Amino acid sequence: MIQYLRAALAAVLLCAASAQAALPPIAAFFKTPALTAPKLSPSGRYLAVQVVGKEDRLWLAVIDLQNLSSHKVVAGFGNADIYSHAWINDDRLVFQVSTSQDGNTRVAAPGLWAVDRDGSNQRQLIQAAWDSNNTASRITDRRLELNWRFAGTFDDQGDDVLVARLPWSEEKESTGIQFARVNSRTGEKRSLSYGQPDGVKNWRLDARGELRSVETWLQGRHKTWLREGENWRLWQDQPAYGDDQTIEPEWFGPDGQILVVDSLRGFRAVFKLDPVTLKREDKPLVSFAGFDFNGHVEYDSATRRLLGIHYQTDAPGTVWFDSAMKAHQADIDAKLPGSVNRISCGRCSTSQYLLVTAYSDQRPPVYLIYKPADKQLQMLSAQRPEIKPAEMGQRDYHRVKMRDGLEIPVLVTQPAGGNVAQRATVVLVHGGPFVRGTHWQWEANAQFLASRGYLVLEPEYRGSTGYGFALFKAGWKQWGLSMQDDLADTLAWAAKQGWADPKRACIAGASYGGYAALMAAMKQASSFKCAIDWVGVTDIGLMSSIHWSDFSEEWKRYGMAQLVADPATDAEQMAATSPLARAKEIKLPLLMAYGTDDVRVPLKHGRDLKAALRDDQPVEWVVYADEGHGWHLLKTNEDFWGRVERFLATHLAPKD
Repeated sequence: MIQYLRAALAAVLLCAASAQAALPPIAAFFKTPALTAPKLSPSGRYLAVQVVGKEDRLWLAVIDLQNLSSHKVVAGFGNADIYSHAWINDDRLVFQVSTSQDGNTRVAAPGLWAVDRDGSNQRQLIQAAWDSNNTASRITDRRLELNWRFAGTFDDQGDDVLVARLPWSEEKESTGIQFARVNSRTGEKRSLSYGQPDGVKNWRLDARGELRSVETWLQGRHKTWLREGENWRLWQDQPAYGDDQTIEPEWFGPDGQILVVDSLRGFRAVFKLDPVTLKREDKPLVSFAGFDFNGHVEYDSATRRLLGIHYQTDAPGTVWFDSAMKAHQADIDAKLPGSVNRISCGRCSTSQYLLVTAYSDQRPPVYLIYKPADKQLQMLSAQRPEIKPAEMGQRDYHRVKMRDGLEIPVLVTQPAGGNVAQRATVVLVHGGPFVRGTHWQWEANAQFLASRGYLVLEPEYRGSTGYGFALFKAGWKQWGLSMQDDLADTLAWAAKQGWADPKRACIAGASYGGYAALMAAMKQASSFKCAIDWVGVTDIGLMSSIHWSDFSEEWKRYGMAQLVADPATDAEQMAATSPLARAKEIKLPLLMAYGTDDVRVPLKHGRDLKAALRDDQPVEWVVYADEGHGWHLLKTNEDFWGRVERFLATHLAPKD
């Protein structure tokens, strides 16, 4: 897939290439997008978007696609951002807020508001940690408490939304999530949790928006339950976490259609499921060699047909079952060569407009409107118009063998201008760690580093998900061990290709990536010259002993014990792989950054390590107020990445 897109994109960028210009400023990479999160209404006539308003706050606006020349702001606040929204029906929307400047960060209690598409009849449905001082619709105050969240909409053209109640921290974990319908105009609530099992952590809605399945994690067991009328039927009971082989419900369609995700030769694929026997078909509907399925369906509620399945392998794509949508995709791809062109629609078969999101590794998303009737594409907006694709780095996946023969994916970002022998290099380690950490798209961190001339290597080290069970399982209980070896092996491979200068390399990462950077500073000083850690774990034991973190007791007792380390049986290994316990052995210059409000990796991690370092240890230390597990304020990103730029220039400068 990437090779096809690369050939088309090369011709586009060749025309756009120009003389070397000044480096793009840090803000161009990290500031609030001009327009983001476009969503079509059910009929496809209206488009809801988040746009920059006063004080760079994100507001909610609605565009009538029959008149693209203007938009109407329907909601917005002077001291908070709208970070998510959804259509209830063609006349009404719901939205949540964030107090962080970028508007896309979940706050502890984001609340929920509803508003008509003309900006009238606004009502707050769920209380928020941040108060808008909006007194509208509080004569009868039916606002739900802070621990309720928006969970979905219903495809019945009514005014109700689905909400979910999260248990308070002092409640027993078996309480689980509970559900209700709330009328967005009156605030009236009707419970949907009668007879629901304990310990619900996840759920799946059907094509109409009705609750159809829930998943529970209790006492080390992962169970899946299916709704049958007013009752819940236990379908699957598996060991939780690492050995979990649960068949995952993916989609519940009309007339009993069910799609599930299950294992096929070590990789996750999409299958049809018999609604009576609950047995999957032998032949997959969608599968990809070397990749687990990661995507979602495109369903047309008007015709009640499954139109296609969006997926992501080395690059995103769509399998269309509908011939008309397949033809639209081909026409759009011909008009927009060299980019991923993701189509979304309301009632696709009858809509006058389709929304196209076009992007690549070198270009942030661009939004366009496609008219099926005359096959015309009309530009709507670029998410980051300041970014010039010709100045961005080329990103490609490679499969690389590690020292023990295990093959891992590595995403390589080459700075603009192509391959240059022996560049200074940054190994950028993703967090998680049990996630897929990279995607073929424009990504701010990697592209910022590439814009400064660095080769960027992003290994999907063992333990990463999305590339099959074998790679995931190879990372169990390997923090600081073979997971760490993969990082040095990735650098050695890039040096062998002639791309990386092995004498000028730094390692950097956040969360688990920060932990890996600190471990490299202790045990891989022969491979790296410096280490950058932000919001990084400094001791595995602290992950289970800090009671105010947001890790659940269930995860600490069962998940961590199986995947990371068990304090009862792995104490020696935990000490050997602890940057905190071995702080005096750290040999590389450090840049360390933490947030005061981080509840995933609390500030104590960083402070304890800083206090344990040798007196002569070179360390640049910074703590950002009002930041959590990652940076969200523009001023923080400008300060942090400015520090990174200067730190790398100091430690990776060519030697005379």
